[in-house]
Amino acid sequence: MPQFATPLARQQATLMMQPALIRVIDNIRKQLDNSDWRGTYQEDFLWPEGTDERQQQDYFALQKQLSTASPEAYDRVQAQLQQLPQPMPVYTLCLEKPGEKQRRIDLWELCYRICAQNYDPDSSSESRLEIDQTLLDSETGALDWNQLDQKARRLVTEVFADLS
Repeated sequence: MPQFATPLARQQATLMMQPALIRVIDNIRKQLDNSDWRGTYQEDFLWPEGTDERQQQDYFALQKQLSTASPEAYDRVQAQLQQLPQPMPVYTLCLEKPGEKQRRIDLWELCYRICAQNYDPDSSSESRLEIDQTLLDSETGALDWNQLDQKARRLVTEVFADLS
């Protein structure tokens, strides 16, 4: 996860990441429809340091219980779940094409590139993430879905162009 320039930048990124992920996945689907690449998604979890195997198993067992819990049991299961370390989901797009090496794309990194002004996940500098203010309505601060979609489309198109 990148370092943020300010607490406001972190807050704005939190607002943008899920919409960015939605736009990224939609644009990837469109690119896959028009290419020879086949894509599958993989979900992994990044656990806080010190999380043991038993805690991870308990987390998943409680998540499963939560999905089928009665209204009376839901709050109890949710409270138990909150006592455990919380993982961060990691979403990866795995691309395959006959005669090509498999490619993997970290979707969160792509979303950070969309939300940020000039985010480079490969940069070794200590730069901090600044939010791309063109993605926000200047008067209300609300997310500008049109700008978000245009930037997501452009970056996803670049990713697929770089596959060749």
